[in-house]
Amino acid sequence: MKDINEVAKDLGIPLPLVSPFGNYAAKISLDAIDQSKRRGKVILVTAMTPTPHGEGKTVTAIGVSMALNKLGHRAVAIIRQPSLGPLFGVKGGATGGGKSTVEPSLEINMRFTGDIDAISASHNLLSAMIDNHIFHGNPLRIDPSSVIWKRTVDMEDRALRKIKVGLSEERHLTPREDGYVITAASEVMATFCLAKDYPDLTARLGKIIVGSNENDEPVTAGDLKASGAMCAILRDAFLPNLAQTCEGTPALIHGGPFGNLATGTSSLVSINLGLTLSDFCVIEAGFGSDLGGEKFIDIVSRVGEFNVNAAIVVASIRAIKYHSKSASGPISVSSTGSGTLLVSGENLVAGIENLEKHIENMKSFGIAPIVAINKFPEDTEEDINFVKQACRNLNVECAVSSTFEDGSNGAIELAELAIEAASRGDIATPIYSLHDSTEEKILEIITTIYGGDDSEYTPASLSNIEHLREYGFDSLPICIAKTSSSLSDDPEKLGRPRGFKCKVDEVRIAAGAGFNVVHMGNIMTMPGLPLHPAAENMYVTPDGIVVGVH
Repeated sequence: MKDINEVAKDLGIPLPLVSPFGNYAAKISLDAIDQSKRRGKVILVTAMTPTPHGEGKTVTAIGVSMALNKLGHRAVAIIRQPSLGPLFGVKGGATGGGKSTVEPSLEINMRFTGDIDAISASHNLLSAMIDNHIFHGNPLRIDPSSVIWKRTVDMEDRALRKIKVGLSEERHLTPREDGYVITAASEVMATFCLAKDYPDLTARLGKIIVGSNENDEPVTAGDLKASGAMCAILRDAFLPNLAQTCEGTPALIHGGPFGNLATGTSSLVSINLGLTLSDFCVIEAGFGSDLGGEKFIDIVSRVGEFNVNAAIVVASIRAIKYHSKSASGPISVSSTGSGTLLVSGENLVAGIENLEKHIENMKSFGIAPIVAINKFPEDTEEDINFVKQACRNLNVECAVSSTFEDGSNGAIELAELAIEAASRGDIATPIYSLHDSTEEKILEIITTIYGGDDSEYTPASLSNIEHLREYGFDSLPICIAKTSSSLSDDPEKLGRPRGFKCKVDEVRIAAGAGFNVVHMGNIMTMPGLPLHPAAENMYVTPDGIVVGVH
């Protein structure tokens, strides 16, 4: 790896603005960002509906950034910081793989520069100040039963979904139900990632609604005088992190909201830094185009006031086969020792239909996407050619990406297609207006992006919408929290489901982040570990080498 000062120099960052974090990572001063000089083009990396193990968006984003640099352009990979929850659970780390990684990968996967710890601390400070305010006489007259602000921890721990606090029997403490969310689902995380500078971050934190008073009026972090201290905790964390790919390409790794629960992409300050200093920003967004892709255009680019110039939809043969399990009629499926599905080419139709819908989604925003077939070792030429032909039939550009095996050389064709697409001048347009009602925004996403027919609401969600209108938040964008396993709100509906309705269970105001969160289906803000979590296979050797992180 290069010394981080050399990476910064290559990107054009003056050394006084670089604060090294060891030899291979650094915090970059906000003074390096000049929005008046933003010149970079945005290449959004999204995907078809993934399998539980993901389809390689991060690997692809890293590989394309390296290929762009090899072609003579100044490019930067912009990806999220990994959460410890998935790292110790099923999915593992989020630093790429093979010959397409960001480095130092172990440190990035395991707490990196401590940003997520700071977000957890800032969130939990507000939790403490809520109960402290109630304990000391409760001058704001907060209704303890109305408090919606939970605690947070960057771990998957289902036992913390519901807890009781206030059990110490001290005076003025009323026991009440509480709970935890994983830090990637914290509103502080979302707020952190959409803030433009310190004043904006402080103002947004102050708008966070924690509950209501006895008159059913919202109580905020600002009312509790908590926002200044919350921002103070986040001062250093808010500075973007500079690292590098395994080939020395600059990488900005900052912020980590989940794509199924929140915006699913890196911080706005890291994007603005990339746009200031590079020709191309290759940005990964969580899960499929129905989640991270939609939110990136409808929320992030709208808040950041930048355009998406090109989009890559990552597909894999294994995901197409996975979604082909739902095809009508008999399907011949066998498996290898590793559990890889083997389905013959003629049975890939349902999976292709899923890919087709994600292509249509990007076109709905005004962008003609490129399909990247992320190649796995077990993929056959027959299956790859089948998908290539399907893309030709859909009139969309397609390239095989072998960047996992071949590094930048495996993404040259894909990078060339991305350059060509970015030069066309396409303008990404959000699919709904902020003037639309909350129900109209929800319906537009369901019908246009998910391919559903209609929405249905629980009585609780209708009451939630009535409250947000009453409080003046109906004009905010919406962030839908739903399963990543299906285009619908039902994880069992694979392929391209049709004729379905999406059920809205709850709508919450995330005033600090600046959007309303819409919960559909059985979505958990605090995941749980599997029967055999990845953590079981991790250990440290006598000479200090960590083994088992994937």
